[in-house]
Amino acid sequence: MESNNNTSEAGPQTPPSALVSAVRHLLRPLVKLLLTHSITYPFLSDLLKSIYVEVATEEFRLQDKPQTDSRISLLSGVHRKDVKQLRPDRNLEQTIPASASLSAKLVKVWSSDPKRLDETGRHRPLPRLMSEGGGASFEGLVNSVSKDIRSRVILDEWLRTGFARIDEEGRVCLNTEPDFKAGDLDEKAYFLGQNIHDHLCAASRSLEGDQPLPLDGSVQSNRLTAESIAELEALSRKLGMELLDAVHKRVNELEARDADNPDARQRMNLGIYFHSGDGKKRGP
Repeated sequence: MESNNNTSEAGPQTPPSALVSAVRHLLRPLVKLLLTHSITYPFLSDLLKSIYVEVATEEFRLQDKPQTDSRISLLSGVHRKDVKQLRPDRNLEQTIPASASLSAKLVKVWSSDPKRLDETGRHRPLPRLMSEGGGASFEGLVNSVSKDIRSRVILDEWLRTGFARIDEEGRVCLNTEPDFKAGDLDEKAYFLGQNIHDHLCAASRSLEGDQPLPLDGSVQSNRLTAESIAELEALSRKLGMELLDAVHKRVNELEARDADNPDARQRMNLGIYFHSGDGKKRGP
């Protein structure tokens, strides 16, 4: 497709200084994350080079014209000899870790089954075994999604990551605020890439003036005490989880309605975040 961009056939133009400043700011927490996990500048430089080639190849096509190595080099600033080696390889697509995929399916079934929800639509605690709760048990939930893995294995992993807990009656409770300090790095990294990617897409569409404007807003303040921050974080968690639960329930209903529709190929992602820090500091 042809993209609206700040690059002409005559060569790159001077980028907007405000955008450069914004990119510099948003890259700070990313660079901190990369350094924490020993991803150095040379490694990132090679990665960026391949992504520049990939995006220029796929997103900046001219109608009815081949996307040549020379044009990709002009658009991206990557040397032509490197472009030839770096043309996109679809085998590099990010895949969903098996643990994330199975957990998502289990939560989806749990959220859409009236027997596993209370009168307010919240997740009921589930008996651990089918001998205790039949199909409405946690074991029954796992068996309804996959018979290739024992419910005990799933439960142990959910308990380890804080995704679930056992209450005083020995039932499995789904945590709406799991402890993400623990858990599977592959799974967390997948959702990091997916969620930040989608947020950037929405923000980019807003910057380019797409109509209708995407949902992309925030509430900000830099004149609050630590006590006020704690109150606002608690309020944001409460309202945020209520919103996610409501949208999740409606997603399940609409997926069931659209199941046999060949046009049901659209993807959506609704995200919520809360961050606090020193209001005088620009950085991660």
